[in-house]
Amino acid sequence: MDQLKKIIKDCAKGDTKAQGLLFKKYAKMLYGVCIRYTKDQSAAEDVLHEGFIKIFTNISSFKGKGSFEGWMRRIMINTALERYRKNFQMYPVGEVSDLDIGIKANTIVSDISAQDLLNLVKKLPAAYKLVFNMYAIDGYSHKEISEKLNISIGTSKSNLSRARKILQTKVRRHFIVPEERDVRGA
Repeated sequence: MDQLKKIIKDCAKGDTKAQGLLFKKYAKMLYGVCIRYTKDQSAAEDVLHEGFIKIFTNISSFKGKGSFEGWMRRIMINTALERYRKNFQMYPVGEVSDLDIGIKANTIVSDISAQDLLNLVKKLPAAYKLVFNMYAIDGYSHKEISEKLNISIGTSKSNLSRARKILQTKVRRHFIVPEERDVRGA
């Protein structure tokens, strides 16, 4: 039996030493998931702890099919979404066709770091940030997003579109190529 399977088995028995090992091994990675869905470090830590409680409580339901890390990521995402739903009311908006705001994808700086982009995502309005993270980063479909957030598929698509437009504008504003500034007179 490999080490992870033994830790999972021991966690299912309530072994606190195994739970500590599991936490130590995965907390940093799962914290990264939590911080993307929360407004600050304190909220991310709360979600991380709530999520680990759920992991330890439900670990016996993990049957070894699929990735254990993926299973834990889903728990963390669901925990963050539950917390969001408790604290904020989402207001559905109508479906919006993509608006042309004059941004061309090929003019956006190609060497923006992942951390810079994540920092911009964190500044999105909460509803847009949730949908963007779920769709673009965690791979949920619009149908899954609509079910988890209790919004329409159209609202999910609209929020994603708006999030992308905001991000494009922010990327252009903060990382615009110097030659483009000269042309625009900025």
